[in-house]
Order: sequence, then C-alpha cells, then structure tokens
Amino acid sequence: MTAEPIAGHSSRWPVPPQDGYTVDDLFTLPDLPPHTELIDGSLVFVSPQRIFHSRMIDLLMYGLRSCAPRELKAVREMTVALDRRNGPEPDISVVRAEAVTGPDLTRFQAADVLLAVEVVSPDSEARDRDAKPQKYAGAGIPNFWLVEMAGTDQHPVVRVYELDPVSRTYALTGIHHDRLKTGVPFPIDIDITRDALNQL
Repeated sequence: MTAEPIAGHSSRWPVPPQDGYTVDDLFTLPDLPPHTELIDGSLVFVSPQRIFHSRMIDLLMYGLRSCAPRELKAVREMTVALDRRNGPEPDISVVRAEAVTGPDLTRFQAADVLLAVEVVSPDSEARDRDAKPQKYAGAGIPNFWLVEMAGTDQHPVVRVYELDPVSRTYALTGIHHDRLKTGVPFPIDIDITRDALNQL
C-alpha cells in the first residue's frame, strides 16, 4: 500500500501495515534507501555519515579481519534478523563463517552473530546507545561494542560489552582509548589512536 504522491513529487511513500513492517519487507519494498533498518516494525532511514564513521569502520574491519580465526568473518553493514519485526544493520558484525552462504546473501540470523558493533552518529545516538543494544542482547548476541568520539581532540573510544546470559543484558567489560585489546569473541589487539584513524 502506498500514499498518494505529494504535489510536485513523483515518488510514493509506503504506508506501513497496521502491525508494522517485517524483516522480509526490508527486501521486498521497492525503492528503499540504502542501509534502511527495521526497529520495532518501523523503517529507519540513515542520514549521510561523517568521515569519522566511515574511517572508524574501516579501522576496526581491518583489525578484526587481520586477527579473526578462519571460522569467523567480519562483515560491514549487513542486516541482522533479530526477530520478525527487528532487522537492524550493525556497522560491523562478526559472524560464523558458515553463515556466509554466497554472494546473494542479504541478512544474517542473530544466532550466527558473535559481535555487533555500532559507531555512534548524531542522528542515531539514541538508537545506538539504547534501543539496539537492548535488542541485540535480547536476541542473544554475546558481544557488543559501542564506538564514539570523545574529548576535545575527538579521539575514538570503544566500549566493550559482554552478554549476561541470565539477565539477557550487556555488562560493560572495558573502555578502550588507545588500544582495543580483548579476548572475546577471539583475541583482538587493534590500535585505535587518532593517529591510526587519520592514516586511513
């Protein structure tokens, strides 16, 4: 179902179903902007990103790929189906290698994701800090990282969280400013200084 076009505009905006959209709708609705997410049955459109966002993803992707074991893969900006009404798109996911089934793959199931990473942007701050971590934890994703700029020099900070399987909530296990060093979901050691970021 679509709304009538606005005068002077040729496109039609989709009218949401009464119960909201489903993850399957993300891949069947025509003309959705790239990187559209589904949160609680509502479509969420992504604003243009800052260079910090892009470079930080590149820095972490390089670090994760260089130290990931063969049975795990780091992927960027792929939908993760948490349930029927939630299909967020983490900036980075670490998934089981067998879940990467071919070039036409459009989404991962939450059970195949070991780590979800969100790099905070001004337009997504509330979602990245509150809504998404709660949903990732509720879906059983064992690890979550929240990445932000901090201080007057705007250096990267990575907050590392681990899932408490009893409460299905994340517990903060570390705040990393210059070097991201952790043992989960595998041994990781990444230079996250501002200099490392600026070299990209």
